[in-house]
Amino acid sequence: MATAAQTKTVEDYEPVIQITGLRTQFGKQVVHDNLELEVRRGEVLGVVGGSGTGKSVLLREIVGLQAVTAGSINVLGTEVTSSSADAQHILRQNWGVMFQEGALFSSLTVAQNIQVPIRELTDFPQWAQDEIARVKLAMVGLPPDAGAKFPSQISGGMKKRAGLARALALDPELLFLDEPTAGLDPISANAFDELIKNLRSSLNLTVFMVTHDLDSLVAICDRIAVLVDKRVIVGTLEELMEVDNPWIQEYFRGSRGRAALGAKPGMKERN
Repeated sequence: MATAAQTKTVEDYEPVIQITGLRTQFGKQVVHDNLELEVRRGEVLGVVGGSGTGKSVLLREIVGLQAVTAGSINVLGTEVTSSSADAQHILRQNWGVMFQEGALFSSLTVAQNIQVPIRELTDFPQWAQDEIARVKLAMVGLPPDAGAKFPSQISGGMKKRAGLARALALDPELLFLDEPTAGLDPISANAFDELIKNLRSSLNLTVFMVTHDLDSLVAICDRIAVLVDKRVIVGTLEELMEVDNPWIQEYFRGSRGRAALGAKPGMKERN
């Protein structure tokens, strides 16, 4: 018989990110208006939307890299938009961010890139930083000799994994991914999806993932947040398929959506 812990679903977990009344405006351009979003502990939330809907902007606002026009962003019980420098310092130790293309520093080796957040946020000695880098390389499936190489000496897929290793350097509770599979071939993208799925399980991560990759949404996301009309509609894949919105219907029921959904067990196309 399954225990209560074993039968617990994502709906049973408390929110770790709560966004209320968010407004994002650049001059006269309003990107988000009264946006509400909740991310639950332990879930993989995929974030999608058309060009200009502010997907990456939203990620940057959550991690404090982009100021909001109005509203509240609460992460792990701390108000990001008004917290002190000390509170921000603590928060940054509890999340990891993988930016598009890995965003590695070209003048640093892969190991040194992984050590950047360790140097910025802790006083660990160099030997400990070296050991952490070695462990994180192995964790993301990179060979030990990759640590001594510069970003220009490794492939695009390896750069992605190195960026992920850096995001995981401090064993965060929250992992933010910005287009993690963009530019990867289908085999490499599938392997990266499996890596994220396994890391989520083994490290008890909560994952906030901005993506255009329908295969990733189908493969690893518990829920999907769709940015549309300056707000967000959130649901499971099945729930979103029933939403009466032209962009959502085209995205999930267009030719690419049908191809991705065809690979999902138990998913049937609606006539």
